[in-house]
Amino acid sequence: MKVVGFAGYSGSGKTTLVERLIPALAGQGLRASVVKHAHHSFDIDHAGKDSWRHREAGAHEVVVASSRRLALVREFGRELELSVHQLIAELDPGVDWVLVEGFKHSDLPKIEVWRATAGQPARYPQDAFIAAVATDSPQQLPEPTLRPVLDLNDAGAVAAWLIDNGPRFEYQPEMFA
Repeated sequence: MKVVGFAGYSGSGKTTLVERLIPALAGQGLRASVVKHAHHSFDIDHAGKDSWRHREAGAHEVVVASSRRLALVREFGRELELSVHQLIAELDPGVDWVLVEGFKHSDLPKIEVWRATAGQPARYPQDAFIAAVATDSPQQLPEPTLRPVLDLNDAGAVAAWLIDNGPRFEYQPEMFA
């Protein structure tokens, strides 16, 4: 399995890029999973549904499955911030790519998503884990870089770059244990 993070400030286009990369990788016969960090309380369940009722009754975990999908909801009971590596360990190890969005401080190799119009500083000058920069305004990068600069609006080219550089994204969980 190969793992790559996507780092950038809110509004930079991370979600849109990841959303477009999934079919670009699938078009190459590759399966992708996504790990997404949510900053606030979130819910994938809906009030009144059986699984919601089980959680409300105090179930620690609820697995909902059909012939087409599986969803696991686990209640922590207290605030607990899992590491990106703990979340990756929950995924199907047979997937080709894991696209990680929202763990900008992680020790994973990452593509920084940067837009000049967002008015935010770039992370690549200080973050050694940034492998490339995806931007729609390469001429406005705040500092020169030797890292590859990718077209944020061309998910096919970003996917091709990932595939061409696949070995550098090979995930070795024992390195993070």
